[in-house]
Parts: sequence; C-alpha cells; structure tokens
Amino acid sequence: MPASVCDFTFLQGVKVVDFTQFEAGPSCTEALGWLGADVVKIENPKMGDPGRRLRPGQPDKDPYYFHVFNANKKSITVNLKSPKGLDLVKDMIRKADVMIENFAPGAIERLGLSYDVVKAINPGIIYAQVKGFGEGSPFEQYLAFDMIAQACGGTFSVTGDKNGPPTRPGISLGDTGTGMVMAITILGALYKRRETGEGHRLQVAMQDAIMHYMRINFATQGLTGKAAERGGSKVPGVSNAPMGAVSLRAWRAERLCLHHDQPSEPGPLGPPAEADRSAGSDRRQALPDPRRPRRAEAEVDEVISAWTRTHTKLDAMKLVGEAGIPAGAVLDTDELNKDVTFEQRGIMQTMIHPVHRPFKMPAWPVRVDGKATRVKSSPMLGEHTDQVLSDWLGLNAPAVAELKSEGVV
Repeated sequence: MPASVCDFTFLQGVKVVDFTQFEAGPSCTEALGWLGADVVKIENPKMGDPGRRLRPGQPDKDPYYFHVFNANKKSITVNLKSPKGLDLVKDMIRKADVMIENFAPGAIERLGLSYDVVKAINPGIIYAQVKGFGEGSPFEQYLAFDMIAQACGGTFSVTGDKNGPPTRPGISLGDTGTGMVMAITILGALYKRRETGEGHRLQVAMQDAIMHYMRINFATQGLTGKAAERGGSKVPGVSNAPMGAVSLRAWRAERLCLHHDQPSEPGPLGPPAEADRSAGSDRRQALPDPRRPRRAEAEVDEVISAWTRTHTKLDAMKLVGEAGIPAGAVLDTDELNKDVTFEQRGIMQTMIHPVHRPFKMPAWPVRVDGKATRVKSSPMLGEHTDQVLSDWLGLNAPAVAELKSEGVV
C-alpha cells in the first residue's frame, strides 16, 4: 500500500443510516464513507442487499459488484417487519445525521419510515431519497435501473455512430452519477445545518440526474433548434480537427483519441517533424476552413490516421501530447489495472477481505494534501451488528443476544 494513503476524517462523527441497495444509493453512501462518515448499512437478515448476489439464492458468490459500491461501510441485519426491529432502527435514526433510501416508490412509507415519521423522531436529520423518476413525473411510480435512467434521460440518444442505433454508454452513469449528485447535496445540507440545526428532505430522480449530465447536449439543442445527434467518437457540430478516435499500428486493439479545440490557431498534426513528413506543406489540414468543415475534417483524419497507424497508442499519445495537442490512448480495464502508477498514487488500492480473495479496485479519486483515502473492506452480511448496537445504542451483549434469539436482528 502506498505511503500516501490515510483515513479521511472530514465527516468524522457523522452517522448515516443506509437503507440503499444495488448501485445508485450505495454509490452515494460509499462516497460519505470514503470521507469518514460512520455508514451503517441496514440489511435484510436472510439475504441482505440484492447487490450481494448476482445469481438467485447465492449471497456473496459474486462479491466484486458488492465490493466496489460498499467499501468503508458497516453492515447490520434487522428484520424491519418486526415491531422490535422497526423500533431498533428508529432508535438509530434518533442518533443519526443522515438517513438515505432508494427502495421502490412507496416502499419506505409502507415500512413506517416516511419523512414525516422520521422528522418527528429526529427534526435535524437529512432525509435523502433516490428514485427512478421524480415526484410529479408521469412515470413516478415506475421502477428504474441504470439502463432505464440513461434511456429516459437522453444519454442513449447521443451515444453511438451517427447512422447507427441509440447505444447505452459503457459506464453506469445513471446509477453512480446520481449517487454523486446526492452525496454533494447531502454535504451541503450538513454544512447548512451547522447554522440552523434544521434537517432537510432531499430527493433526486435518476432521470433528472442524467439530464444534468446532458447539459452540453441541451446547449446544442438550443443552438440548432433540433435534437442533439450521435457522433460516434466525435462531437456532432464541432469541426475542430483532429478530433475523435483514430487507428494505430495494431488497429484492432489500439486506438487514440484526439481533440483539437482551438480552430482559430494553426497547430501541428503531431510532433512537428513527423507531421511535416505526413502532411507536407499544405496548411489546410492544420487549420479547418469554416466554409467547408466536413471536407477539412475528413482530410485531417486521413493524414492523422496515416501517421498514427505507424505507432502504438501509448507511443502516439506521448509524441502528440508532448507536442501540446490533447491526446489520449483508449485504455481498457486490464491495461488500467496493470498500470502500477495508479497504485503508487493510491487511486487503485487492494481490498483485503476477511472471506474473499484480495481485490484491486478504484479508490476515492480526490487526493487531499497529497494523500488518498484508504479503502476498507466491504462488510459481510451483518458483520457489525453487535458493534453498531453497542456503539450507537449502548446495548450490551445479553441484550443483543436476546434480539438475535427473537429474530429481530
């Protein structure tokens, strides 16, 4: 583990009661955990978070999905359909700073933990809810996952080749992106509460969050008066060449993404000497002509591709980057996983789990004072039940044993 890793304490003392599952909610609470909050995951005693199992009836057989969204948390199992179990959770809520849930519409209310009930228990609590669709939406009662949110929020419509079908982006922006928006808002509410002592109800819909990430596309809509288009690896309507992914030597596996964003200034197509050999003295390729952007773009792409096909993607990235042109090799997860510099900087860390084999995963990406926060193991189901009931509620071992014997926890 790199020496620059530590435990962040920005949210030390902040208690979070976490009813979330799968990804959107857990992404939010994991972010709070990375920052030092005491996040306690409330789980069903039998199977826990459905994210623990990717195959029906087999908890913890596919742990990696659960690991990456539940690091730095604790787990307690509680039967919420038991009156004693519900009372136990209410006692925890009384001591909590944040409560968050992402159950199906109406589920938290049916459990007896609506905002009005929770606010009466703890007027200062930050009550956060993540749903698929917002209040007042015609789809308010519909269920949603990442793919649904991205389809309804617009990202499908602007992803893929221009003449191809709408395509799901390769990342779960609908889930994790929504979680990050909520985490930021929770931090703001906690900061304001220091002045007022008042709690707040926070609600975010996954569809709405996706639209937030579509701001550039809506700007295009405003400029053109029509729906933003798909452009493959290029940005539709932007003719600043070179831009997009180009082929390299091992063209089936290696790609380089280029982005020239200063159409008013001439610039080299690559490192000056090599670009000159490829393009000769024709300056048309160096400066797109606004009167014929499509032709200029095609010409530049042809020249760039002829040069990049003689290089590997990392060599090309180095040469072009050193010439002052933004360029990025298209890297896959295996290549990123093998890059030791991420580990050295604490951006990738290895989770040591009490049951599963060590697992390298992305850590919190923000470094503070040159240090990254330490990844801690995702919890086993109910692993911290005794500890949390003791630390939060002051229950002794016999009291906890009685609750277990009654099937409450």
